[in-house]
Amino acid sequence: MGKPNLIFVLADQLRRASCGYNGDTRARTPNIDHLAAESVDFAMAVSGHPVCAPYRATLLTGKYTTSTGMVINELRMNPNHECFGHVLTRGGYETAYIGKWHLWANELGNHHLPRNSFVPPGENRLGFDGFWAAFNFNHAYYQGFYHTDSPKQIPVHGFEPDFQTDLAIEQIERMQAGDKPFAMFLNYGTPHDPWTRSNVPEEFYKPFEWVNFDELPPNYSTESDPYADLWGQPGPEFFENLQEIKRCYYGQTANMDWNIGRLLAAIDRMGLREDTIIVFTSDHGECFGAHGRQAKNCFYEEAVRVPFLVRWGGKTPPGASTDACLNAVDIMPTLLGMMHLPIPGAVEGTDLSHCALGKAGEEPEAAFMQCTGPTADWQDGVEWRAVRTRQHTFAVYRRDGRELLFDNVADPYQMNNLIDDPAAAEVACRLRDMLAARMAEVGDTFEATTWYRDNWTEDRIILRSATMQ
Repeated sequence: MGKPNLIFVLADQLRRASCGYNGDTRARTPNIDHLAAESVDFAMAVSGHPVCAPYRATLLTGKYTTSTGMVINELRMNPNHECFGHVLTRGGYETAYIGKWHLWANELGNHHLPRNSFVPPGENRLGFDGFWAAFNFNHAYYQGFYHTDSPKQIPVHGFEPDFQTDLAIEQIERMQAGDKPFAMFLNYGTPHDPWTRSNVPEEFYKPFEWVNFDELPPNYSTESDPYADLWGQPGPEFFENLQEIKRCYYGQTANMDWNIGRLLAAIDRMGLREDTIIVFTSDHGECFGAHGRQAKNCFYEEAVRVPFLVRWGGKTPPGASTDACLNAVDIMPTLLGMMHLPIPGAVEGTDLSHCALGKAGEEPEAAFMQCTGPTADWQDGVEWRAVRTRQHTFAVYRRDGRELLFDNVADPYQMNNLIDDPAAAEVACRLRDMLAARMAEVGDTFEATTWYRDNWTEDRIILRSATMQ
């Protein structure tokens, strides 16, 4: 049997809680739900660093943030890592990368339209040496563009995810006719904000126009969490517009679902179902006011729990679910394990390919999660570390040593901090020790954000990597 193809589809800011297959009755995600019914669902999957660029650095290296230095957004990745793309290319795969990259920035710029969008060919594409139609980031979806091998922006006509899906199908048709297996990474920007009606196709907004989003979760709070950075503290305008924000979020998600349906239909039309591993996931979630937070960058379930579906026709058990504590750092070794490709020795994650294939094997007891700084600024005081087991989340803030412990089974909204409960003392001690051991194992010394600015970077360019320490 030949090597399997890989199609990796990455949403941006889609939380697991907002998928129909997970029970959200307002979601219009029939194609994602159908994919879930044919896939293995990693039901405990988390984003180990729930921010766009840090997550992507982990995805492509299999290393934690403290080993890549990608501690905030709008930094430029050090290419001195053996990455997913390198292994694929050396393994005889033709690669294709479409959409958001977010590892080449070194200018803060405008939040939605950056100035430095072009990633030049060569080492900074981290082994993706094949087809390239990408950009650093863009969330103005009717002002889409991409680059190939020139700094000149190639404009996208229409809604960006629609075009990206067309391009992906076109490239799959081209690559499947060749003599190499292929690996495509399709990186949607949706459903990341801005959540305005002008940033959603009207036909996908309209079904939500009269949907009532008044019912709020019990952990919703209009008092901003003082541990959040400025990007995560919702202001009065956010709370006033929350209904409209959610209509746009769900509309963008519905459009992405439609595009995923087109992609899956094309794969079947080309007869690739049995030969292709399909992964659907997201880089992080969205809080929508839970715990007085907006956006991501926190250890709460709304930010870290993400969809993670794996389908390989005839190989993965359809409709199966695993409670393995899969983290972002485990994705690269897991997929390389499924593809029988070598896993680089510096990878810090775990190969959970046996879970995807419905087999027994060793699993991590918990997922180790990090926040090394605010979303995009050099600001100290918001750093935290956490571990999440199948039942509990234990977290600690660097600023003042505050600890939190939640029983996510008994308290799914994480409203009851058990850290001072004598009945939970044994669990707290065990998870505290587990966190310290995991940090020591990967050399995480819980530094302030600006320590990385002063010791790892120059002009927001990362000059250091874990191998240089």
